[in-house]
Amino acid sequence: MEILRNILLILHIIGFAGIIAGVLMQLPALKQGAGKINGAILHSSILMLITGLGLVGTLYARGLEPDNMKIGVKSAVLIVILVLAIVGKARKRAGAGLIAAIGILAVLNVVLAVVW
Repeated sequence: MEILRNILLILHIIGFAGIIAGVLMQLPALKQGAGKINGAILHSSILMLITGLGLVGTLYARGLEPDNMKIGVKSAVLIVILVLAIVGKARKRAGAGLIAAIGILAVLNVVLAVVW
C-alpha cells in the first residue's frame, strides 16, 4: 500500500508541476494577446484530481482518518481549476486573467497541502 501511495504522490506532484509549466509556457503568448489553455494545464489538472482522490483512498484503505475538511477544500480548488481549464480550452483563447487564476489556484492548493 505504501508503494501505491508513493506512486500516487509522485504523480500528484508531477500534475502540479505540469499546471505551473503550462501557465509559464503561456506567458510569452499573453504578451501578444494570444494565450490559450494548453494540454499541459488541462491534462495535469485531471491528473492532480485523480491522484488526489487516489491518495485519499489509500488513507482509508490503511485505516487512517484523513482531514475531510482539508480534502474537501483542496478538491473544490482542483475542480475550479479543471472547470476553468475546460472553459478556456473550449473558447480556444484564454486571457491573462484566466491563466493567472489557474496558476494562483494551483499554488493555493500546494499552500493548503503544506500549511493546513
